[in-house]
Amino acid sequence: MRILLDNGHGANTRGKHSPDKRVMEWKVARELVAMIAANLTSMGYDVYKITPEDHDVSLAERVRRVNAQCKQYGAKNCLLISVHLNAAGADGKWHNARGFSSHISKNASANSKRLAKLLWDEAIENGLKGNRYVPSEGYHVQNLAICRYTNCPAVLTENLFQDNKEDVETLLTMKGKNDIVRTHIEAIVKYIER
Repeated sequence: MRILLDNGHGANTRGKHSPDKRVMEWKVARELVAMIAANLTSMGYDVYKITPEDHDVSLAERVRRVNAQCKQYGAKNCLLISVHLNAAGADGKWHNARGFSSHISKNASANSKRLAKLLWDEAIENGLKGNRYVPSEGYHVQNLAICRYTNCPAVLTENLFQDNKEDVETLLTMKGKNDIVRTHIEAIVKYIER
């Protein structure tokens, strides 16, 4: 199985940060992806970073890169997780929404749904549930290009809220980052091994 990891946004994407600018989404997403990739690689898994650049890469290019991997390795032999931080508003203010969520596209395959549910289950196990409504399936369905146009099972994760003070404090600790990393690793391993 080829594990494809995508970092949300880039250094040049405006507005993707905590109100106090201590958390920058592009930076934290890349740190999380690097940690997930290093751990999975050390466990013997095949990992490929779709967006190693620090600057933003268009959705069309991200999709092209994923589908090139699917063509080379076979779509059934690939999976994609796009790692992001959430925000309750785009107003530069603090909000109350907290926690982890996983998202799939409206045309998601059964395997995408299974991976999204595994991610949610692991998030609960690792104390990342938060205070938001989550459908009984364990994932949200949205019209997400990175999931909709890619040929392999694909999930976008929102790893806490960059505009919630408690979540920001969690994101600034190694324990918080490790909980997020563990959530992804355990879900991926269960997805592959079952």
